[in-house]
Amino acid sequence: MPAVLFSLMLLGALCSLGESMSREEKSRLRNQVVEMFDHAYQNYMDHAYPADELMPLTCRGRVRGLEPSRGDVDDALGKFSLTLIDTLDTLVLLNKTTEFEAAVRRVLKDVRLDNDIVVSVFETNIRVLGGLLGGHSMAVMLKEGGQNMQWYQDELLHMAKDLGLRLLPAFNTSSGLPYPRVNLRHGVRGPGTRTGTETDTCTACAGTLILEFAALSRFTGDPVFEAHARRAMDFLWEKRQRNSNLVGTTINIHSGEWVRRDSGVGAGIDSYYEYLLKAYVLLGDDQFLQRFNIHYASIMKYISQPPLLLDVHIHKPLLPARTWMDSLLAFFPGLQVLKGDIRPAIETHEMLYQVTKKHNFLPEAFTTDFRVHWAQHPLRPEFAESTYFLYKATGDPYYLEAGRTILDNLNRFARVPCGFAAMKDVRTGSHEDRMDSFFLAEMFKYLFLLFADDEDLPFDIEDYIFTTEAHLLPLSLSTTPHSQSIPSNRTSEEEMDDSNFEWTCPNTRLLFPDPAYPRHLREPIRTAVDKSCPRAAPYREPGMGRPPLRAQDFMANNPEHLELLRRMGVTLIHLKDGRVQLVQHATQAVSAVAAEDGVRFMQEMMELSSQQQKEQLPPRAIQIVSDPFFGRVVLTAGPAQFGIDLSKSATGLRGFVTVAEPYSGCSEITNPEYVRGHIALLQRGQCMFAEKARHIQKAGAIGGIVIDDNEGSSSDTAPLFQMAGDGRSTDDVTLPLLFLFHKEGNILLETLKEYREVEVLLSDKARDRATIFKGKPRPGSQIEGSADVEAAEGGCLTEATTPTNFEPISQSLISTLALDEIKPSQEAVSDVDQDTSPMEEASTEEGVGPAEKEASPAEEASPAEEASPVEGVGPADKEASPAEEASPAEEASPAEERAPPTVADSTQPKEETDSEKSKEGKTDSNQSVDELLADWREDLEAFQQMEKDEL
Repeated sequence: MPAVLFSLMLLGALCSLGESMSREEKSRLRNQVVEMFDHAYQNYMDHAYPADELMPLTCRGRVRGLEPSRGDVDDALGKFSLTLIDTLDTLVLLNKTTEFEAAVRRVLKDVRLDNDIVVSVFETNIRVLGGLLGGHSMAVMLKEGGQNMQWYQDELLHMAKDLGLRLLPAFNTSSGLPYPRVNLRHGVRGPGTRTGTETDTCTACAGTLILEFAALSRFTGDPVFEAHARRAMDFLWEKRQRNSNLVGTTINIHSGEWVRRDSGVGAGIDSYYEYLLKAYVLLGDDQFLQRFNIHYASIMKYISQPPLLLDVHIHKPLLPARTWMDSLLAFFPGLQVLKGDIRPAIETHEMLYQVTKKHNFLPEAFTTDFRVHWAQHPLRPEFAESTYFLYKATGDPYYLEAGRTILDNLNRFARVPCGFAAMKDVRTGSHEDRMDSFFLAEMFKYLFLLFADDEDLPFDIEDYIFTTEAHLLPLSLSTTPHSQSIPSNRTSEEEMDDSNFEWTCPNTRLLFPDPAYPRHLREPIRTAVDKSCPRAAPYREPGMGRPPLRAQDFMANNPEHLELLRRMGVTLIHLKDGRVQLVQHATQAVSAVAAEDGVRFMQEMMELSSQQQKEQLPPRAIQIVSDPFFGRVVLTAGPAQFGIDLSKSATGLRGFVTVAEPYSGCSEITNPEYVRGHIALLQRGQCMFAEKARHIQKAGAIGGIVIDDNEGSSSDTAPLFQMAGDGRSTDDVTLPLLFLFHKEGNILLETLKEYREVEVLLSDKARDRATIFKGKPRPGSQIEGSADVEAAEGGCLTEATTPTNFEPISQSLISTLALDEIKPSQEAVSDVDQDTSPMEEASTEEGVGPAEKEASPAEEASPAEEASPVEGVGPADKEASPAEEASPAEEASPAEERAPPTVADSTQPKEETDSEKSKEGKTDSNQSVDELLADWREDLEAFQQMEKDEL
C-alpha cells in the first residue's frame, strides 16, 4: 500500500488540505472515462460511420462536399472514416480488444484511400497514417499475446504504406518541404485540384512527419519515407534564425524565406519542437536531441516568461509579437516533462489550469490576464496531455484533481445526447456541431492513463512513445535496422558539445516523489489568481527588514523601487505599445518573505487597476475646426477619469492649441502667457497625468491633450485607454484632459506647425458642422460648384474610434498595465478585450452627424486633400480615396470581426527632424501624405499579419 501523500489542492473555489486520491475514487473516475468514451464512440458508429466525423448536435455524419465548407478545417476529411482510424489504438488502451478487432475488420473492408479528394498532408499524416501505424502496433502486440488478432497479417501496415506513397508526391519541391495539400488519387496536379500552386506552409506542417514516416520505413524496410521526412527537418533546421536559433511560423516551400517571422510554441510551430525531441527518443539519433536542446535554450531565453509563453520576432527576439496565447501551447508543459525541465512545466500548467477554471475550458486564444481572445474550444486534449505527464513526473494528486475538473466540465458543458459537442463560445456555453477525431484519439487516452494503475493497462505504456496525435509507436523501432542510404546533414562537430545534452531525461517515470515541490511552485500563481485563499502578512519583528513596497507608492523610474521588485521576484517587461507588463516569479525572490511581499504587491496592483477601471468611459473626439479643416478632421482620443466630463457638456470645449513648456508638463509651466486661455499640448511620460493637468491648469489653460511618446502608436492598431488619477483626490482638476496616440498626436502637431493657429473642439463625440458653427457664418457657404462641395454632397462625418473596455482584470500574477513613466501603478489600464469589444466604426447613432455640403476656399485649394480625403470623411463621399482603396481590411479571426482601419488625416505633413526643418522649411504636402499613408499601410499590414493564426 503506497504511503499517503499530502498536497495542498484547490477544490472548487475553496482551499483545503487534501490527501492523495483513494484507489476507489481513481477507479470510479477511470470507469467514468471509459463510459464517456463509449458515449462518444458508439454515437459515431451509430450515427456517422463511415463518414469522417460525427456532427453531435444533428446526430449525423460529416461528409465532405455534402455539408457547407469550413475552409481549411475540412482538409482533414478525406472520406476515409477518419474518426474510426484515429481511434484504433485508443480501443486497445481502454481494454476494448473485441471492439478493436471489429474496428480493424471494418477499416480493411470499408476504407478506401484512392479517393479523388484534396487533403492536408499534415492532418492526414498525424491522424490517418499515424492511426494506421498505431493500430498495426496494437494488432501485432495482441497477436504476440496469443489470444487476439491471430488472423492479422499486417493488413493495416499495407494500408499505411499505400497512404504513405500517396503522400510522397507532396515532397516534390526543390527544398524538400512538402506542399501543404495533396490529391489522394492524382498527387500534386495543379490549379484544378488546389495542389501544386501553394507557396507557403507552416513550420509544424513540414516538421511533423518524422515519427510516422520513420516508423513506416522501419516497419516496411523501405527507407524512402524516413529520408523525405529527414530532409524536411534538415531544411527547417538550416533555415532557423542563426542569432536567435528560433524558427518562424510560416515558410516559403520553394525559397525557404520566412513568410511569418513570429515565433512561439503554439499554433504553426508546436509539433515541430515536439518531434525533434521525440524523434531522438524513438530513433536514437543524437542529432535530433542536439537540435532540440539548442531550440529549447532559445525558447526559455526569449519565449518563456514563466508562467507565460509569448510569441516573439525571430530577428528581434526581445520584441514581443503579441500579448495573447493560443490553446495549442498547452502541450508544452508535457514536452518539458519529457525533457526533464519540471519547474517551468509546473508553472505554465498552473497558469493554464487557472484559465480553465475561469472559463471551464481553454479558449482558443486568451490574453496574459486570462481574458478570452478567441472564444471557441473544439475539445482540444493538450491540457489533459500535460496534466497526465505532470502527474507521472511528480506523483502529485493535485493533477488528479485537475483531471477530475476536465471530466466534470466535459460532462456538464460539452455532453449532448449524440456525443460531445465543441464549444462555440466558452463564455456563453454555446455549442458547435462538431466532434473532431482527435477527441477520441487523444483526450480519452490521456484521461484514462491519468487515473489508471499499471495493472489496469493491457501493456507497458513505457514501451511506446506518443505521436502528436497520441498514437502509440513502439520504442523497439530504434533498434530496427534501416538503410544507411538515408541522407543526414549533420551539424559540424564544433557545434556538438556536452551542454546541448544537459537536463534531458526522455522518460515519464516518477521524477520527484515529494509533492511539496510542485505545490510550492503553484501556490503563488494560484493565490494571486484566486482570491479565495487570503493569507496574512508575514510577521516582521520591530526593526527587522524594511516594510514592503506598496502598489500605490510604486514609481517605475525609481531605481530603489525597481530593486525592491527584483528582490520580490517581480520583473518589468516593456511592451512594444508602450505598456509595461509585471510578472511575478516567486522562486526568483530572495526569500520566502520577499516572495510573500511580491504576491501582495501584485494583488494590490491588480486591485488598484480594477478599481480604476470600474467606470467605463467611451472614447472622446478631438475635432479640428479652424481653417482649412472646419470640423472635417476628427481624431479619436482617450478619456481621463478626472477633470471635466465631456459627455455632460452639450457643446464640448473649444479653443486654440499651444505647446506647453516643458513639454512633459511635469513641472511649473514656463510659458504661461501662451498657455493661458488655450488648450495645452503635452507629452506623455515622466510624471502622473493628474500632475500634468494641475500644472497646465495653474498656468491658466482651459484644457489639455496628452500625446503618446511611444513612436508609431496609433488608435488603428492599439486599444484606447482612460487616463487614471494619482491615487489621491483629483477634485481640484477642473479642466478636461484627453489622450492621443503618437500618430494622431503628430497630425495635430504638424497641423499646428503648418498653420500656426489651430482651433479644436474637445467633445464626447464628433459634431456636424451645423452644430459647430451654430450662430456663425458657415465656412464655404459662398462657394458654389467647387469640387469639394460636390464631394461632400450627402456625406457623413465619421470617427475612427476604438471602443474602450475597462472590465476589471482578474487578480493574477501577470499584470499588463498601460503606464506613464513615474507612477504607472496609478495609471494601470487593461488591454481592450478584443473578443467582447471588437474595433468598430462609430455610426451616426453615436452622435456623428451629416457633413455640411459646402466647402471652404481653403478646402478647395488644399493640395493634400486632392491626394486623399482627411480622416473623418465618411463612406458617403462619392469615391473612396486612394488610401482607403489601398489600406487592406483586417482579416477577421474565427472568433472576432474587426472593422477596416480608417485612413488617417491626409493633411498631416511629413514628420521631420529638427535639422530637416531648418533646411527645408515647410514640407511638401503631397510627398508627405504619400509617405505617411505608405508607412501607415505597412504598419497595418504587419499588425494584421501578426493577428492571423493558423488555429
